[in-house]
Amino acid sequence: MPIPEFVAALRSHVGTDLLWMPGVSGVVIDDDGRLLLGQRADTGQWAIVSGILEPGEDPAVGLAREVLEETGVSVRVDALTGVTVTPVVEYPNGDRSQYLDLCFLCRPVSPTAAAAAHVADDESLAVAWFAPDDLPADLAASTSERLGHTLGYLADPTAGPFFAR
Repeated sequence: MPIPEFVAALRSHVGTDLLWMPGVSGVVIDDDGRLLLGQRADTGQWAIVSGILEPGEDPAVGLAREVLEETGVSVRVDALTGVTVTPVVEYPNGDRSQYLDLCFLCRPVSPTAAAAAHVADDESLAVAWFAPDDLPADLAASTSERLGHTLGYLADPTAGPFFAR
């Protein structure tokens, strides 16, 4: 997976020191209630789509871009469902990052858009739709957490998005 140019530029100044990064993730649900997941190329685990925002990019716009780039599915972003902080991630080259993640509920813009799901970049080994009660066993822990927050939001939207209090 290529490192975004702006991150490479930051790394040229800070080396492997901890970078605080803005991230987005999306729970994409189709008209049949299925969830869009990608099997990550780096871990082999299944996960919801996530990514890093470009400098100055609005979070919902950045997430829609990430979903399209990774899965070929055009989505509308409906709601913010969670605001969390990831544990520190240490990459094989020694770089360390930690992410502020904004998780959103998304829907494909049409049934045709949902049917377009495919591996669209090198970040995924596979892309598929899953019924909520038939998720893969090798689901990333962060995906389980974000799905829980989104399902909680769907059960009671008046409670608003999840965040640590």
